[in-house]
Amino acid sequence: MENAIHDEKIVLNRNLGKERYSRRRFVEWAQNEIAVVPDFHKRILFSEEAHFRLNGYVNKQNCRIWSEANPQVYVETPLHPEKLTVWCALWAGGIIGPYFFKNDEGHNVTVNGDRYRAMITNFFIPELNNHDVQELWFQQDGATCHTARATIDLLKDTFGDRLISRFGPVNWPPRSCDLTALDYFLWSYVVIGLCG
Repeated sequence: MENAIHDEKIVLNRNLGKERYSRRRFVEWAQNEIAVVPDFHKRILFSEEAHFRLNGYVNKQNCRIWSEANPQVYVETPLHPEKLTVWCALWAGGIIGPYFFKNDEGHNVTVNGDRYRAMITNFFIPELNNHDVQELWFQQDGATCHTARATIDLLKDTFGDRLISRFGPVNWPPRSCDLTALDYFLWSYVVIGLCG
């Protein structure tokens, strides 16, 4: 067989260390809740932001050029490309959002604690008024803007102890994007829809 040798990428796995214990505790807690309330998982509002680069960014790991000789393709990219940050919440009852983080002039902005709390106050909580929130739990990841004391207090005013978050009544384990439908489904679905 000619040319039987081909390159293979090394697969790197992160050593989760102590993080795996917090993930296990969270999953055990969720299983206990489901044992008491079988549709508990349908009552969790999973929330997350995604960043969409507006300059036609291509993930180089997904773009390969097959050639007998290296074509030496170079593409210049800006150091800090313009991006749009979008927030959504998703649960069995539907989706709340999208919310686009923009300033008063309509320019795209990054998320900080003040902007996140403004989104919660001016967009998310009014949207919740269209739903029965007495049974809903709210989940967010451990981003700094999510876990500032003022943010946690604001969310506790609406959800009480039904808050799943770092520094919340129920701790959200770090680096657990595989546990939220937004990370493992919605954002990929949106990108596929946008890029066709």
